[in-house]
Amino acid sequence: MDNRVAIVTGGGSGIGAASARLLAAQGLTVALVGRRLEPLDALRTEIEAAGGRALAVPSDLAEQGAPWEIVDHVLAQTGCLDVIVNNAASFKLHPFEEVTLDEFDDHLAVNVRAAYFLVQAALPSLRASPAAVVVNVSSAAAAMYRRRQTLYGLTKAALEHLTMNLAAELAPDRIRVACVRPGPVATEIHTGAVADPEARLAELGRLVPLGRVGEPEEIARWIWHLVDRDAVWVTGTVLSIDGGRLLGPPEA
Repeated sequence: MDNRVAIVTGGGSGIGAASARLLAAQGLTVALVGRRLEPLDALRTEIEAAGGRALAVPSDLAEQGAPWEIVDHVLAQTGCLDVIVNNAASFKLHPFEEVTLDEFDDHLAVNVRAAYFLVQAALPSLRASPAAVVVNVSSAAAAMYRRRQTLYGLTKAALEHLTMNLAAELAPDRIRVACVRPGPVATEIHTGAVADPEARLAELGRLVPLGRVGEPEEIARWIWHLVDRDAVWVTGTVLSIDGGRLLGPPEA
């Protein structure tokens, strides 16, 4: 069993929760980071009931000091830190002319700045780890250019650039940095933003060549593959896990 310690942001639901369950099942101690304590505590209880180890770390990643507070808290509880999964995201869809300055700043803060400085805050611990890994969770929006996604898409494109740059810069420290790029997945980020969640997921599924949206567990599986010690020669890669979404919608 893997005895490393991992931070998973956005760990209370969706891809983050699925990833935390899988990492914990492999033996990692998982620090669940999110804004709401209730779902974090519920998942912590679930993981511990299954024989795993987890701690709930409520934090708002939009706050400037959050990365250092999270790392300090985890180190105080566990004494080490080996893995970071940057999964938390702000997600709002607006036409370009309707995006507000507050929304712009919030997306940059959560989707880019928090990931950047969480790795920086954890860097001494990652350098001391025998198998340090950072996995960033991007989106097909990083490589697709559509109305209403200028803001979300540009932050995910920035996260992919950060992945590649950190992979190059931290390679001498044997810190691996990689990224998954999901297509549309059945998570709260989609269902919570509309009045008819089922209709929204069906609509998104019709845009995917393989005919459906993904499930959080399908993305979590690839996050684990990247975290796994057997992936020791993998860094600086962006994996598209999207049912073919980047190929464009299937023909009618």
